Amino acid sequence: MEQSTTVTGSVMMPSQANPNGNVFGGEIMKMMDSVAYACSVRYAHSNVVTARVDELEFHKPIFIGDLVTCTAKVVFVGHSSMEVFVNVEVQDLEREDNPERALTAYFTMVALDRNGRPHAVRPLDVVTEEDRAAFEAGRRRYEAHKAAKREAAAAALAKKNGATAKATATPAKK
Repeated sequence: MEQSTTVTGSVMMPSQANPNGNVFGGEIMKMMDSVAYACSVRYAHSNVVTARVDELEFHKPIFIGDLVTCTAKVVFVGHSSMEVFVNVEVQDLEREDNPERALTAYFTMVALDRNGRPHAVRPLDVVTEEDRAAFEAGRRRYEAHKAAKREAAAAALAKKNGATAKATATPAKK
């Protein structure tokens, strides 16, 4: 298995569910964050932190006794950030059903050096057409988030400057 992919699994227990047997969404999100962490640490060979979670979608409920398998894959690499796609599959072990997609999300993880500062990670080796498509989609999400941050910062600055200008304006004489 390549270093940009990590898989983990667990059988859901009663302590992870409500009284009706539905596993809490937060339990699965924690599993997803953990596998995204492991995947990105394996890739970056350094500590990482979760910077953002995008497009978290619940597709299917999960119940006590179900086998939950989380697969994480680095799909895009920026300078110090990595986008990790996490797919969660659920399987009822008492039936002969195939695993089904239960949740998906994109985690943005940032590599940190020993001083807690972001540091560069190696470029992603894009091999297949599927990898290339995922990389380009990740690049578009990355650029869209950067643009949104710039716009929000500009709007906040304009608002601050507008408030400052109003506060310092002299009243007109009558």
